[in-house]
Amino acid sequence: MNLYYSPGACSLAAHIAMREAGLSCTCVRVDLMRKTIAADGSNYLAINPMGQVPSLLLDDGVLLTECAAVLQYIADLAPSARLAPPAGSLERYRLMSILNFIGTELHKAFAPLFHSHTSEDYKAAVRGDRRALLHIEAMLADGRSWLMGEDFGVADAYLFSVLRLGPRIGIGLEAFPRTAEFMARTAGRAAVGRALAAEGLHAAAPSRPHPASPHAGSASPHAIA
Repeated sequence: MNLYYSPGACSLAAHIAMREAGLSCTCVRVDLMRKTIAADGSNYLAINPMGQVPSLLLDDGVLLTECAAVLQYIADLAPSARLAPPAGSLERYRLMSILNFIGTELHKAFAPLFHSHTSEDYKAAVRGDRRALLHIEAMLADGRSWLMGEDFGVADAYLFSVLRLGPRIGIGLEAFPRTAEFMARTAGRAAVGRALAAEGLHAAAPSRPHPASPHAGSASPHAIA
């Protein structure tokens, strides 16, 4: 399998899931600005016409896209890793709900804040809307370690990947202590540390130029064995 990623983008969640699951794949870095494969400059749009990451190219040539779908596929390849509840169970539908929440209420809301053409009024409104983070804080209020309970899963990988970008766009976790503890707990996991290191990232949220910059990390594909 080939996992197409960009350092520090939401594809980090799929990278983490691969390592947590103990699966083998080749991680292929994408230059999201140019829509090219970083190693050779070839056209990434020929692989994924949407130009987004993560994309997962399976050994039979089938391409999976969209973070929530890719994450669940990875989880189902390694059920013993307990990254997702069994398909068809009520808990699996709860996971889908959480993944959709992260994707629409956090990830999609954060994205415009990276663009210079987004109005300052809109950016201020997003930064001032605390409802999504309050919801995450409430989910963790019963003392659970992870979003679905006591098993680390793909929803945790996704939330971590999105929230670690918050400081770059003026969204901190000072008012959300349980969520901040969640972030520190996730960063301390061995598989997470390996994924961050492979992408040339640090456990702390980035404060310097965007980690998806073409100058971050190595452009060469690397294997997860």
